[in-house]
Amino acid sequence: MEKDLFESSAQKELSSQPLAYRMRPRTLDEYIGQQHIIGPGKLLRRAIQADRLSSVIFYGPPGTGKTTLASVIANTTRSAFATMNAVLSGVKELRYEIDEAKRRLELYSKRTILFVDEVHRWNKSQQDALLPWVENGTIIFIGATTENPFFEVNAALVSRSRIFQLKSLTDEDLFCVAHQAVEDEERGYGKLDVKFEPGALEHLVNVSRGDARSLLNALELAVVTSEKIQKIGRKDFVLITRDAAEQSIQEKAVLYDKEGDYHFDVISAFIKSIRGSDPDAALYWLAKMVNAGEDPRFIFRRMLISACEDIGLADPYAIVVVEADASAYERIGLPEGQFQLTHSALYLATAPKSNSALGYFDALSAVKNESASAEVPNHLRDASRDAKGFGHGEGYKYPHAYKDHWVAQNYLPTSLKEKVFYHVGSIGYEQKISEEVARRREVQLESAADDEFVENLTYSPGDRQRDQWVVRATSQRSQMLEAIRKQVFDSMKFARSDRTLVLNAGLGLLVWEAFRRTPEGLVVAQVRSREQYEAIEHFNKDLDEVQKVRVVKNVEEVQSIEEGL
Repeated sequence: MEKDLFESSAQKELSSQPLAYRMRPRTLDEYIGQQHIIGPGKLLRRAIQADRLSSVIFYGPPGTGKTTLASVIANTTRSAFATMNAVLSGVKELRYEIDEAKRRLELYSKRTILFVDEVHRWNKSQQDALLPWVENGTIIFIGATTENPFFEVNAALVSRSRIFQLKSLTDEDLFCVAHQAVEDEERGYGKLDVKFEPGALEHLVNVSRGDARSLLNALELAVVTSEKIQKIGRKDFVLITRDAAEQSIQEKAVLYDKEGDYHFDVISAFIKSIRGSDPDAALYWLAKMVNAGEDPRFIFRRMLISACEDIGLADPYAIVVVEADASAYERIGLPEGQFQLTHSALYLATAPKSNSALGYFDALSAVKNESASAEVPNHLRDASRDAKGFGHGEGYKYPHAYKDHWVAQNYLPTSLKEKVFYHVGSIGYEQKISEEVARRREVQLESAADDEFVENLTYSPGDRQRDQWVVRATSQRSQMLEAIRKQVFDSMKFARSDRTLVLNAGLGLLVWEAFRRTPEGLVVAQVRSREQYEAIEHFNKDLDEVQKVRVVKNVEEVQSIEEGL
């Protein structure tokens, strides 16, 4: 009789708790979702079943089952289980739990598992207080956090724990949670025979967005506010209509913390949508940020970066548009300022794309890895101090003195003279300049091959007449090369499908012009040195296999190519 009395009292107390609390799984078999960490054979499941758990941190969005998983562990372990909430507890409460854990270990050789919910709410000194006792095994620590533990939890504590990331529940998981609640006669609504109007349960699941707690709270409200329907000769049931479902979950709290991971995930999705030229997705993620109260200045800042990183010289005006919109927003503010945000987002999402600015990082890598021999070429040095004695600046060609304000000369250190950092794009503004950039590179490479100036290590009086002749000869070299190339190709009248063999291809002056003039044909380049081979292959690597110039060392190899066609 006494047992029945206690059971009745416990049952009454349980029924007064919220549905989300009542339906918390008691065993791993009742736990829904997160199969990637507690599915059959998974490490965490094996550790819980064997009661051999080490310190762990559960990390994930609200309502994904972090606290629930801790309660399952509490139900299955033979260790003492203590619970703390970092929002409500401090060092004083922590010291009490540690003292109790030491007492249990000394008197009964019983371990203690300490679960700290919202552990990221503790400051560094509070988290530090845990460390010695985790290290010496007095307590086994379980932390739960919605924030990235690598940023918000003490690094020393993280290094001593396994981290398990919980994900938002799928719609399938949420349907299972709902059916479990309406079918369970002891803890749920199994005795009420709950039925759903078409679309009602789907609405609850959809608006819950992976949060089981939100779903169960809404389901509870829908059940208690819906009337029982009586049928003569049949069991009464509760019908949840679509309208009742909508009213029970009118507005979902925005899952967006401007200091948390989700904040960075959404801005990442926004920028990647711009990069992927998807204006619809860009508008969706933009709206999500604005609706959550994100600072528009932060959004504009990221769009300014994207304008150079993702659009770049394909549309040089992209950064001008974003900067103008950002400036206009400062004068307009919200809500009208949303038009400026939208204008910039759509402009970037629909603009031609180029990431050629990333060439800077190739140059930076070259700078970090360069040898001591990568000095400033002699002709580029400052001639104002010691030009007469050591020849600094000798051989420099002043571009504005030449046609089109350009002349071929080497501007890179000798060890990098064939290096290409800027890979010009093929659309937008870069499409207009790509051919000219390529032609100048080819002439520059060919011209610079014999155009190196060495710093004088000795000094003697010069021959003025001889020096003037050298300057005239070298300054005309690039113009001569361009003229020869133009004359050769204009006189030969290439067809687009011609096959071309370039003998003694050099560094590619004629090869790449032939490549441009015969896009449907074939170009074969015969080289005489390793340097020539590497120069042509350097540009070849950016082409599709079928487009590549065929590089051979002798004429016999050309015959084998002919036979293979």
